[in-house]
Amino acid sequence: MGEGTLGLGESVSFALGGIIGGGIFAVLGVVAKVAGPTAWLAYFAAGIVAMCTGYSYVKLNQLSDSRGGSVTFIEEFVGRPTLAGMVGWALVVGYIGTMAMYGFAFGAYFGRVFGLSTIPVLGLPTRPVVSALVVVGFVGLNVLGARESGVAEDVLVALKVGIVVLFGVVGIWFAYSHGQLKLGVSEAVRHPVGPFVAAAVSFVSFEGWQLLMYDQDSIENPVENITKAVYVSIPVATLIYVAVALVTISLVSQGQVAKHPDVALAIAARRFAGQIGYLAIGVAALFSTASAINATMFSTALFSKGMLADGLLPDEIGDASAEGPPTRTLLVIGLFTVAFTVYGSLEAITEFASLSFIVVFGAMSYLAFRERDSEEISAAVPAVGLVGSAAFLPLLIWHLYTAQRDILVLVVGIAVVVLLLELLYFERKSVLEGVSDVKKRM
Repeated sequence: MGEGTLGLGESVSFALGGIIGGGIFAVLGVVAKVAGPTAWLAYFAAGIVAMCTGYSYVKLNQLSDSRGGSVTFIEEFVGRPTLAGMVGWALVVGYIGTMAMYGFAFGAYFGRVFGLSTIPVLGLPTRPVVSALVVVGFVGLNVLGARESGVAEDVLVALKVGIVVLFGVVGIWFAYSHGQLKLGVSEAVRHPVGPFVAAAVSFVSFEGWQLLMYDQDSIENPVENITKAVYVSIPVATLIYVAVALVTISLVSQGQVAKHPDVALAIAARRFAGQIGYLAIGVAALFSTASAINATMFSTALFSKGMLADGLLPDEIGDASAEGPPTRTLLVIGLFTVAFTVYGSLEAITEFASLSFIVVFGAMSYLAFRERDSEEISAAVPAVGLVGSAAFLPLLIWHLYTAQRDILVLVVGIAVVVLLLELLYFERKSVLEGVSDVKKRM
């Protein structure tokens, strides 16, 4: 994309497409499995925290002298490049987890739409094979320099959002008219913490809008248009999530959700629109998750390129002087994404990615709160984002400890490995810089 080619409409489309992209199809079943009839409340709570985080990003971007995202903000406002690098690593791993989640959902819906449990001739299970192939395909497209145009992205977003909105409106009417609409009020009263645990699990559903921060050179009046895009996309996505969650938990039994969390949305659509509804949601899921993989991969590679330029990632991962996303960077990102999506469970991938974004988004809320003396910032908003993130983190860990201890071990293991690699890299870099300074003095 050339400089300044994205207007306000495209920016809103990109942000909304990034949020709705694949999250609603991949994560809803997992959230409903945890929260039951209070899933809609979980999305509402997560949406409030996400909106406060969006406010924090927007205000930091307005105050910043440089165009960028989380890493740039930490470097500029805190002056600690090592901390900025560690946050950057966490984000990269979180984006890889997100793409793996989208790939998982794509493979699951592909098998359902085409009625394939195994690949013909090969006899291999459809879900992991197709998940791997779609990731590899988009790595190839990005290496070749192909990317959806602004018009194509607008059309895709309008199509998938339109289908999901129609699903929500018709589904709520159907559930209400048949006396099946479940608000989960009694469940929320009996277990008031439950929706907030599920909100923590759902948090990865609200990432995507911040990818605009990494592509500001392609946006007209970037500070103004990103501000408007964030303030429109997060509330709209939250309303859509709430409506879709209400329909799904009202029309699909808890047992079916637990058994088929990856395609819960399509099962709900079949209740009021028959096989046509099932296929429509399936096709929308394929378009949405594929588009989300492409957009996230491109932006993650650009984000990594910026970190390479700042010396926050090893040079072996890519060439910071490359035009567009570095090929080696795309290959490394693709390799890890394939490994995650093939060997991980949907719950493990979702909850790992949510943990990453809770930590990073909480840090950005804290950073904005530190700048509360600025006339641009109202302290109350980032404070809500910070408190919400600080509450979600232990709730999610507690949920994993009590209900999914094997996933907790996996998530903690990955986090420890990433942290050790970060420390080794940054300590090695500090030592080498020290040796270089000594040699210069000699």
